[in-house]
Amino acid sequence: MNSSFLRTIGISAFAISAAVNFQGQSKSNLNLRPPSTPLVVHDPYFSIWSDADQLTGGPTRHWTGARQELTGIVRIDGKSFRYLGEADNAPALEEIQRTITPTRTIVTMSNPQIELQICFFTPAFTDDMAVMGRPVTYLSWQVKSRDGSQHDVTLYLDFDGTIATNTPGEKVVWSRDRIDGLDLLRVGTQKQPMLEEYGDDLRINWGYFYLGVPDRQGKTITTAGNWSDRQSFVENGKIPTQDDLEQPRMPKSQHPASPKLIVTMPLGSVGGAPVQRHVLASYNDIYSVEYMRQRLLPHWRKQFTTFAEMLDAAEHDYPLLAKRAEQFDSELEHDLTQEGGAEYAAIAILAYRQAIGAHKLVEDDAGVPFFMPKENFSNGSVSTVDVLYPSSPMFLLLNPKLVEAQLEPVMRYAETSHWKFPFAPHDLGVYPLANGQLYGGGESSEEDQMPVEESGNMILMIAALSRAEHDASFAKRYWPLVTKWADFLLAKGFDPEKQLCTDDFAGHLAHNTNLSIKAIEALAAYAQLARQLGDEATAKKYESAAKSMADKWSSMALDGDHYRLAFDKSGTWSQKYNLVWDTILGLRMFSPEIAQREVAFYKKHLNPYGLPLDNRATYTKLDWTVWSATLASNQEDFKTLVSPIFHFFDKTPERIPMTDWYDTISAKHPGFQARSVVGGVYIKMLADPQMWSKWVDRSGVRH
Repeated sequence: MNSSFLRTIGISAFAISAAVNFQGQSKSNLNLRPPSTPLVVHDPYFSIWSDADQLTGGPTRHWTGARQELTGIVRIDGKSFRYLGEADNAPALEEIQRTITPTRTIVTMSNPQIELQICFFTPAFTDDMAVMGRPVTYLSWQVKSRDGSQHDVTLYLDFDGTIATNTPGEKVVWSRDRIDGLDLLRVGTQKQPMLEEYGDDLRINWGYFYLGVPDRQGKTITTAGNWSDRQSFVENGKIPTQDDLEQPRMPKSQHPASPKLIVTMPLGSVGGAPVQRHVLASYNDIYSVEYMRQRLLPHWRKQFTTFAEMLDAAEHDYPLLAKRAEQFDSELEHDLTQEGGAEYAAIAILAYRQAIGAHKLVEDDAGVPFFMPKENFSNGSVSTVDVLYPSSPMFLLLNPKLVEAQLEPVMRYAETSHWKFPFAPHDLGVYPLANGQLYGGGESSEEDQMPVEESGNMILMIAALSRAEHDASFAKRYWPLVTKWADFLLAKGFDPEKQLCTDDFAGHLAHNTNLSIKAIEALAAYAQLARQLGDEATAKKYESAAKSMADKWSSMALDGDHYRLAFDKSGTWSQKYNLVWDTILGLRMFSPEIAQREVAFYKKHLNPYGLPLDNRATYTKLDWTVWSATLASNQEDFKTLVSPIFHFFDKTPERIPMTDWYDTISAKHPGFQARSVVGGVYIKMLADPQMWSKWVDRSGVRH
């Protein structure tokens, strides 16, 4: 790794495949091959990944798997080499290092003449929603000679117009623009069907993608062209100086080809002194989601009135943001390693951009932020409560205001006349239309609802939010609603009737002991909230009820050396991941011996790639396994349970953004990918009160 390059552009020395840690010492045996590598990851629509072992191993793709191609070529002394994506007749540079930090992906490549490093930097700083909400990724390059000679070098990059389409063949239009310091190329669909379609396996086909090229870094040539222009560069190093206004058909294709937004950057004679360049990739979706029939603007509009202003600020801020990323990434990696070890840190860092990028940060008319996830490759629901719940630990740690922004649209909806039930809703619709629950019985029946699950989830998240902020104002604002859900759990939560829980792929189950734990913990959390709000009588009532339930649970669920999957099913077992809140929130409803007994049992039932979710199948859930591991009273047991997850991601044949549902023997996934729930792996950090307090204070929430 070229450490001088890292210092120059502000890149942290940690990486999943890196050789250096926070203190600059060598890491041992940590070389995780990510199943898919994040490149440009912002929200469920603007999300591009590489699913190959090298960036040159195949086309880049949207998280759904659809091709959204970025292609990179470097011309060295009259010969062309590929450094990104696919390109005919251009051999690939050798990839020698791939580095993933929370906010960046850095890849080092070389041939005998040069070394090239490319960095994809998304300033997704959770403690700065104004910057995190900007839909901008910086692509930067650094090139230097390897052999002591000078070399004539030109960089080439193109974005395919499919980045702004949902399906192949959609007609697009493209144009040029300019703001101070930036030349812009723009592409979008001709029809612009804004917020007309909803569903899971979809990409955006409204708004416009922009490629921004700074004019202060030497000569550049930009053009809107097509596949033949790339071939021209490969063969002779030239691209047309005029835009091609046709949309020709690709050879052997029935669809018109999308245009390529192309930039070339002649670097001149490159020697031992590194030469740097960067561009900006950005997307203006105009309106992002629809909430209760109202179209909502992206959050960056709170600070900027126009897209041009936002881009101008993004270019101006780039040097400072790069420096800031170095500190942020290094500090987070250091603390993750301290809490759970290097393998745990690698998993959490790979989860970081994915957890954020499965959300869209928007604002209502009053400027209140909504942080709304899509339930990627599950059913496409928006703001699913049992997706918010497992993702919340990352945001409770790094900025609790993002948890407020997750909960706010759900609470508002649950207060309306549309939601008639005494329990919490499951979702707000299907992305990007959040106009009311569609899952299960929707707004009309209790069929396939998750009443205990979602009610417990909401109360526990609100309690954790209040604990993080040392302020129960959010709970107070919605207290009648929270009380209604607590009363439902008081009546129905201890021994749940046959119903779905968040693990709905496993089917309906009655007398679910882990679901019972959730209800008990939620009632204790409600008591804790009541105490924060000064209502001691209510606190004592619900605390006493929860404690009585917990004592009863301990005897009813016991099955020798572990606890049952269901109260009425001896010889069964399951992960009791909901028990983690007993310590994190200081509820102390259950004896510590329960967690100790469970962890000891889990260690005996590990498969090569992890701990099964329960005795019914060999599949597991990534998030829940880390929650269960967090029940361990020592770091070695935690590492024992987490290590197989690390090896799963390293070995799985499924080349997709992180899945949270997979088989612990075959390492294959039955479904789910690129979901926000991977943020749940950060729960280990919440189990250390000092660590939790440090990062919340760092976000400025308590200042």
